[in-house]
Amino acid sequence: MHEIKNIDEIFFLLKKELKKYKAPALDASKWEEVVHTPFTTLISCILSLRTKDEVTDKATIRLLKKHDTPEKLLKLSEQEIQKLIYPVGFYKTKAKRIKEISKTLIENYNGKVPENFDELLKLKGVGRKTANIVMVYGHKKPDFLPIDTHCNRIPNRLGWINTKNPEETEKELKKILPKKYWYDFNHLFVQFGQTICVPISPFCSKCPIQKYCKKKKVIKNR
Repeated sequence: MHEIKNIDEIFFLLKKELKKYKAPALDASKWEEVVHTPFTTLISCILSLRTKDEVTDKATIRLLKKHDTPEKLLKLSEQEIQKLIYPVGFYKTKAKRIKEISKTLIENYNGKVPENFDELLKLKGVGRKTANIVMVYGHKKPDFLPIDTHCNRIPNRLGWINTKNPEETEKELKKILPKKYWYDFNHLFVQFGQTICVPISPFCSKCPIQKYCKKKKVIKNR
């Protein structure tokens, strides 16, 4: 097991630089009109899949401002949910999922979002990334590490790890990333990946941690 060199400096520089940019969609500090609970975290995460942040933000507020529990959401028809969340990606499928999840939570979990990772994975439409996000940002459990496409790509690009998919990345990062950074990791690296360390032709010229990056598989940069 190797240590990540200059990790404290890297996180300090990223936090400082990223203050200039808009926070990612799942940053609950932006939901002034929505009560922040494990349930609203779960639903917002489902809405965010394959959807732009600004669309997710607006849909989250429209849906959850008045319907922030499984019981309240279950009273809505699928068509009503569709109308509230449109134009998120796959809005018809997501409306169906939201109804199914609300029903399952009421029938099997007393209306509560389970605090157990494996139980979360049993919910239809919930994968590892969503389950991890709910555990960290919904239940405030620090022992989980949500990995999306940015969180998978950037540690590989930096040269911290050499993995092929998010599940591998989660496993390897847990071995080398100091636990004190797990809570901030997802928000920070999603924001970094959306603004500077973008998938194709990253903005290396304005990257605050360029000197610590091995630029693995970077063919062209700006």
